[in-house]
Amino acid sequence: MQPADYDRFKPFFSKVIADYHGVAEDAKHVNSWDLSGVEGLPEGGKLDLAALGLPALSMRVRVGRNLADFPLPGAMTQEDRVSLEKKMCEAFEKLKAMPEYGGGYNSLTPGHPDKISDEEYKQLVADHIMFKDMAADPYLASAGIASDWPYGRGCYVSEDRGFVIWVGEEDHLRIMCMKKGTVLNDVFDRLKTALDVVSGIEGLSFAMSPDYGVVTSCPTNLGTGMRASVHIGLPKLTADGTDAKAKEVCKPLGLSVRGIGGEHTPIGEGGVCDISPRARFCITEAEIICALYKGIKLLKEKEDAASDESTA
Repeated sequence: MQPADYDRFKPFFSKVIADYHGVAEDAKHVNSWDLSGVEGLPEGGKLDLAALGLPALSMRVRVGRNLADFPLPGAMTQEDRVSLEKKMCEAFEKLKAMPEYGGGYNSLTPGHPDKISDEEYKQLVADHIMFKDMAADPYLASAGIASDWPYGRGCYVSEDRGFVIWVGEEDHLRIMCMKKGTVLNDVFDRLKTALDVVSGIEGLSFAMSPDYGVVTSCPTNLGTGMRASVHIGLPKLTADGTDAKAKEVCKPLGLSVRGIGGEHTPIGEGGVCDISPRARFCITEAEIICALYKGIKLLKEKEDAASDESTA
């Protein structure tokens, strides 16, 4: 409930974290966005999916972040949530003034100067830009994370809609870059630049643990808080209309398979699945983006082999 709780209750959490992430109880996480020297990085450092024979795909990299000066979402009061949103609006003003970001903030808080209508909110949800009504989620509700809905909730959206910051969801912030293209570095680099802008604002620092890295509401996201994914068509591996075969192939590759709307959603037309590396902890940010590239390469080989088998 507080940013220091993972360290304060280490005798308990070290066992939970070791069990879930498959690491030693004394494992220490290191954060690094530096791609140089990462195993499996192509020559020149360019993670270009076109080199694997793939078309432009929907690419997304997101991180969860919490501010060090506030309780974690499960312990926040309504006043805390509104104060955090107000603090973040300073960061959004800075982003809005930058030509590479621009855009604006969309608040759900009653009385907020940037408050949007219910219709505008529904449209942002339909466009997969804004998060759904958290009060409807029994897990977030029981954890206290969905309390005081919709106070302190909103999202910043860049001019090109390729960069989004959620405020007041499972973590204080969910910061994400999306782009349809083939070069994974594009979304990775843009996200890092924006994180530096946000954390560079005076009095705004992210909650970090000396041993566990980025502090998140859920222990499953600890360390990097990062999820890097692509939407890729796997028509042969999903020929039976399910993602069961794709999951079977992806598991040994360290990849998770989701529907295109996120967890517990169906696969898309043409067998489009959301693929991402499973690891978050005791892996660097740079290693995650490389793991995605290597995983897609191996997955494409499996899909092509399945295609050959079906035509043999």
